Amino acid sequence: MPTPLSRIPVRALVTALLAAAFCGQAVAALRPHVPLLLAATVVSLAVEGVLYRWHRGMLSAFAKSHADVTVRHVLRDLLLVVALLRLGEQQRETVYTPLVAGLLAFYALHCAIQAASVLVRRTRTLPVVTRNIDACALRLSPAPPVLLRRPGHRLLVFGLPATAGLLATAATDDPRAAALGIALSLGLALLGLYDLLVRLLPSRRPAGERETLAWLDAWLAEYRPTVGLYFSGGASSAYQANMWLEPLARLDGRPLIVLRERFMVQRIAPTDVPILCLPKVSTLMRLEESSLQVLIHPSNSGKTSQVLRIPTLKHTFVNHGESDKLSSCNPYAKAYDEVWVAGPAARERYALAEVGVEDKDVVEIGRPQLDAVRPSKGAPAGACTTVLYAPTWEGWDGNPGNTSVIDAGENLVRALLADPGVRLLYKPHPLTGSVDPRAGAADLRIRELIRAANRERAGERPNGAEELGLRTRELDRLTTTAVRAGADPVERMLVQAAPEPGRAEAVAAATAAWERAYWASLPEREHQIVTAPRPTLYSCFNQADVLVSDVSSVISDFLASGKPYAVANTSGLSEDVFRKAFPTVRAATVLTPDAAGVADLLEAVRHPGKDELAEERAELKRHLLGPDEPASQVRFNEAVQALCSAAREHRARREERLAAEIPEQRGAAPATAASER
Repeated sequence: MPTPLSRIPVRALVTALLAAAFCGQAVAALRPHVPLLLAATVVSLAVEGVLYRWHRGMLSAFAKSHADVTVRHVLRDLLLVVALLRLGEQQRETVYTPLVAGLLAFYALHCAIQAASVLVRRTRTLPVVTRNIDACALRLSPAPPVLLRRPGHRLLVFGLPATAGLLATAATDDPRAAALGIALSLGLALLGLYDLLVRLLPSRRPAGERETLAWLDAWLAEYRPTVGLYFSGGASSAYQANMWLEPLARLDGRPLIVLRERFMVQRIAPTDVPILCLPKVSTLMRLEESSLQVLIHPSNSGKTSQVLRIPTLKHTFVNHGESDKLSSCNPYAKAYDEVWVAGPAARERYALAEVGVEDKDVVEIGRPQLDAVRPSKGAPAGACTTVLYAPTWEGWDGNPGNTSVIDAGENLVRALLADPGVRLLYKPHPLTGSVDPRAGAADLRIRELIRAANRERAGERPNGAEELGLRTRELDRLTTTAVRAGADPVERMLVQAAPEPGRAEAVAAATAAWERAYWASLPEREHQIVTAPRPTLYSCFNQADVLVSDVSSVISDFLASGKPYAVANTSGLSEDVFRKAFPTVRAATVLTPDAAGVADLLEAVRHPGKDELAEERAELKRHLLGPDEPASQVRFNEAVQALCSAAREHRARREERLAAEIPEQRGAAPATAASER
């Protein structure tokens, strides 16, 4: 991956080439000089292609400098026209006047297409975006071609015949070439404008806002949701919601996913649960009149306060992991009706933090996601000891103890790779390097260390590639809906309608089969860098004999396996203070930044009799995650049903109170008075 600094010379080169091409074209037009004109124009068009293919970020920079694609294209054609006018006698002006008029007409059509494109986009921007819901009643239709929606691409493609024709005329002195090119450009522009204008006809438009909102109310009344997952966040935060999809789908009742950002609809992992994206607050408030009773919040966001205003709903915060970080005791949690945590440790954490969360509002539900984590079976059974290094990211607060990647990552990986009996699985956090570039650079160096070690450890690969390919295709078929690249949200709503019955069970079976095939297809001693969505972190847990991580929710989740784990101490605290400050470290082997202690950790893993922390881990597991029985999913479901019951009772009391506060109708007063007489 190129660094920002390495991209600067490339951008400077592209900018210089484009500027030089326009300067050369101007000189050639004024002299005039046909070979230079041809060369400069070709270079200019080639650079435009490079911009749109590999350096799209530069397009916005040009636009901010008032040198967008329209200005560049008009300037390019203008210089060609100037060159043509100066190549011969004065009477050439009369010959080329119709061509100039045609060129001006083409640019007028370009502006008309852009205006029509904006109008079409507005008619296709619905107040609701759905997934896993049959919304065909909204007159959904495929999106216009991408070329008609992107003015830069459109101008380059539609204007290319005109530019080529002008170049050919400059080279041959035959105006018919320019006339043909301009005619072709005009024809393409007219076809594009016709396509967009047809889509603006009332019969071709999707439903309007009022009709769409009426459909939403009807769908809510028919589906009658009871519990929902509410989520709002950035593009890289979808994992926080995705970890709750399976527990949500297994709940009793009718679950729903409520999103606020349109792009997030496609970031949510495959699920059969209906998805509603309600970007506007006014649309969100329509949930007040629905049967929805409880909203589950896996994260806090600025838009959370908007949905908390709905008085008929009960809200609970479940977070997206259990850790000793301050983010696990955010004062915002007191805004919810209840806070659901894994075990007693989180309850104590909130009490010690004194952030306003009352103990009566804390409910222990365990971690339903961890049902997929298999318990330890003792010493490693294979030829290698599999070590999972899953560091967290650097965080927003700049605390050096957040991630071990910067100060300890390379040392830890070198120490692990130095042991010939170790197989390393490296799974960095998805946000690594997003705040501190040093973390991103260290991550790249760690990956290179692993690749270098694999080159020295090359061995025969199992014959599992064919089986893995088969399982991958089957899983992709079940979890991927064929949506063309140029589809907009309305077209995706049309394609991603209600799922087929039984798809969720088929996906679960296909996922399990894929994971078996994936791990079987890898050489037993080969180190792995795991960054793709598959395999999941919990699948890596099941492969690992020991975990090396940081103070994060990864530790709490790994405790479900009962296997040994280690925590890298890059906080600058002494080991005793470090253990006291972070209870999740209590049953861990603490590693220093220089990786001292790795050998002792591996020895304890390979010989369980030397594992002095086994009982401490079992106790810490109960403290962090709660008891094994009843299962976390059962406790999660019971908590949902209890809060739903509280929501129904609250709604009934509220309706009684509102009914009592409504004054008698005026028309009833005379009748009452007459009866009293």
